[in-house]
Amino acid sequence: MRIVIKFEVEQGNLVLPIHYNHLIQGFIYRNINKVLADKYHDGGFVFGKRSYKLFVFSRLLSKKVKIEDGLISFSSPILLKIGAMDSRLLESLALYLIKKGEVKLGDNTCRFSSIEVEAPINVNGAVLVKAISPISVRKTLYERSGKRKSYYFSPWEPEFSELILGNLKRKAKAFYGEGVELPEVEHSIIAPVKVSSGNLKIFIYKKGSKDYVVKGWMGLYELRLPQFYFDLAYSAGLGEKNSLGFGMIEVVKNHK
Repeated sequence: MRIVIKFEVEQGNLVLPIHYNHLIQGFIYRNINKVLADKYHDGGFVFGKRSYKLFVFSRLLSKKVKIEDGLISFSSPILLKIGAMDSRLLESLALYLIKKGEVKLGDNTCRFSSIEVEAPINVNGAVLVKAISPISVRKTLYERSGKRKSYYFSPWEPEFSELILGNLKRKAKAFYGEGVELPEVEHSIIAPVKVSSGNLKIFIYKKGSKDYVVKGWMGLYELRLPQFYFDLAYSAGLGEKNSLGFGMIEVVKNHK
């Protein structure tokens, strides 16, 4: 399930730090039922030793965006797309926003003008998708000294697609349970169609007192998945760090 939130800033433009993902994530947690917020914040859905939040959000979408002096500004109206496998998260968020009417985002007071539910999409074969938040895929490597290092794969490396497919399988088991019979992904494809070095996005987010770097890729991709996995990818995101605003996609058209 996915919703589109449309809002306006009370005065002027919406001005945020360039690395604003954590502000959107915090905005979601603050404006849903506390029981749900605690569930997602403390783990979400568990499979083995891993946990998945199974929600994703886009970058802020505006007709006029300006970057200057470490800040990014958006002219009204501004759109934010949010997807989640558990519809209760989106329902709770929508109810809270309708009830409040306006909330704070950073130092800005935002007024919500509409919240719409996106229609589900049925796929038949390959589709062309656009990343509306960067797709991030990584693997932990170890240096000779034993120090851990994250290596982020590019869309042209075979591991990019392989790791995304493995990630989707684990998400499915986390959400539906280990006993569910999963469809095969033997002929699935996640391949770059129109991606350049300029589509690489590097983000910094804080966790406690430390700064962490996350790399992800925008661009256009050919995506061929069984409907079961497509629904999961469309609602919860492709790749990693979805709940930090990575891996949201939008279908452009059927692709041959």
